[in-house]
Amino acid sequence: MLQRISKQGRLAAALFAVFLGAGSPAWAAPADDLKEAQKLYGQGKFQPALDKVDTFLKAQPRDPQGRFLKGLVLTEQKRVPEAIQVFTSLTEDFPELPEPYNNLAVLYASQGNYDKAKSALELAIHTHPSYATAHENLGDIYAQLASRAYDRALQLDKNNTTAQLKLAMVKDLFSSQRLAQGARPEAPKTEAPKPEAAKPEPRKPEPAKPEAPKAETAKPETKSAPPAVTAAAPAKSAPAPAPAPAPAAGGDAKAQAIATVEAWAKAWSSRDAKAYLGYYAPDFQVPGGESRMAWEQQRVDRITKPKSIEVSIKVISAEVNGNEASVTFRQSYRSDSLKSDNTKTIKLVKSGERWLIKQERVGG
Repeated sequence: MLQRISKQGRLAAALFAVFLGAGSPAWAAPADDLKEAQKLYGQGKFQPALDKVDTFLKAQPRDPQGRFLKGLVLTEQKRVPEAIQVFTSLTEDFPELPEPYNNLAVLYASQGNYDKAKSALELAIHTHPSYATAHENLGDIYAQLASRAYDRALQLDKNNTTAQLKLAMVKDLFSSQRLAQGARPEAPKTEAPKPEAAKPEPRKPEPAKPEAPKAETAKPETKSAPPAVTAAAPAKSAPAPAPAPAPAAGGDAKAQAIATVEAWAKAWSSRDAKAYLGYYAPDFQVPGGESRMAWEQQRVDRITKPKSIEVSIKVISAEVNGNEASVTFRQSYRSDSLKSDNTKTIKLVKSGERWLIKQERVGG
């Protein structure tokens, strides 16, 4: 059944630590608040944990580990819409990480919204193709969708023996899993990102339909303290963006748009933050609604902090409509601390002789 949402402190926290660079002493005081919040969460004291993590996020509003923990606490408090909002924001700010997508899928599944759950899991797999939990969860979502389709077929034709057989097979699959795992009544949960495998906890069996997908069980860490809080370096002035180079003379607009995206990826690989930012239009739609200045600083940190970066792209499609263009491609990112692969669409606008990036979207 659908694996449990990532719970605080293991794989996702480790990814965040690798991604941001853990252990900055400048953030030791806020780290204490987050450690206390993690401890309270592990003890099942969800409201005090939420109060502590909110205090931490006042000092570090962009910190992914703190925001991740807040989403988990809200999930435990059954405040599903708020938890969805937190995890959605994380996917927008940190699209390289698969766990927030997986958590969104479990929350959507708990609402019976299997189409959205399916889309979220597909994004998790695009981001991290070897993420086994997401693959298993996606299989369970397909089973739920199949169950609904067979139910509908039988409503239209009660004598459809083929649909009856297929529906029985799906129900038997989930019933067998529940018996093997020992059913207990509880709402869908979330997978705690852990280095080790987590033991799944099933829900109470339902008589007529396969049970709603569940999240992978995660045990609170008892032998060691929660991972150290990771934080970006204190804010510094972002360099003024360099103007994006004009496309070479000749060639059609589609080729020029593709060449702009390739040059953008090359500037990223070169860790040239000034050149990289020069490819963005003045009215670029900053994800998450944050300020352009804050977004640029965050990009500078992400580009300059790794010792090495390699970004390669494989164009899937490109379209041009007047002064606007759209390029969809498969992006492979490699650095000394992180690897990710995903599908991305970049929308560009013509400015004089240059194409500039107006919008980025992960997932095609």
